[in-house]
Amino acid sequence: MMLKLSFLRTRAFAATAVGLVLIAGGAVAQQAAPNIMQPIEWDKRRLEQLDRNVRRLERALTQRNAAGEPVLVEPDPEVVTLQGQFGLMNQRLGDLEATVRRINGDNERLTFQLDEAQRDSAALRTRLLDAEARIEKLETAAELNAPIEANSPTGDAVQDLAAAVRLMGSDRPRGARALETLVVTWPDTPQAREANSRLGDVRVSSNDKAGAVPFYAAALKDWPRIGWAADTTLKLADALFATDRKTQGCAALGEFTRRYAPAASDPQKARAAQMKTTNGCS
Repeated sequence: MMLKLSFLRTRAFAATAVGLVLIAGGAVAQQAAPNIMQPIEWDKRRLEQLDRNVRRLERALTQRNAAGEPVLVEPDPEVVTLQGQFGLMNQRLGDLEATVRRINGDNERLTFQLDEAQRDSAALRTRLLDAEARIEKLETAAELNAPIEANSPTGDAVQDLAAAVRLMGSDRPRGARALETLVVTWPDTPQAREANSRLGDVRVSSNDKAGAVPFYAAALKDWPRIGWAADTTLKLADALFATDRKTQGCAALGEFTRRYAPAASDPQKARAAQMKTTNGCS
């Protein structure tokens, strides 16, 4: 391989030129190798000397080329080995890059599949919750609509009533069911009468005054002398008037006047008088 002059003029090659044999007209000049045990101090003098040696080398090589004796530079075996190693490293790097691209593609596909699975899972979870809610609703409806049978959770009418009233505060439908069960389990007791009065209130709160009438009437059977009776009588009269039963409503107000007015509160008396006036009761 012919060494070109332009390559020799490169100053980067200058550091490797020290120690080469200078060929000029048969005269050989040799630069002594530096002491490798001590670092070279590149001062101005050394740099100028290096530059002169390089120029002399360039002239010698030019003369050899002109004389038809070209200088052949054979590649350094170590350089060839390094070049091969670099080629192998480049190939392995290319393979690694291809592997990384494949892994990135797999990751993208897995991410997409995971997103799809999460969406499917969310949809299934929503459907499951909806199914559970529907099943619970059906079970509750079946429980509340089943025939009422005598059953005492505590074995005592007073305690059964207290438990039903507490249940009304947290679960109104089941609380009403407990009151109905108490009426069946403990008939003709003060607790059954009070339970009927509370069941009438449940119907009124649902805007069903017609449905409240039989419960109020059952609670006031034989006109009991009990604390809640006066207020329940006024509720019965109001429900009768609301369902266009004026005669019965006025009769209920008459019973209030005869049986409960003497012990009734002033607001109760005022309410009774207002209903009599509004509905034209004598």
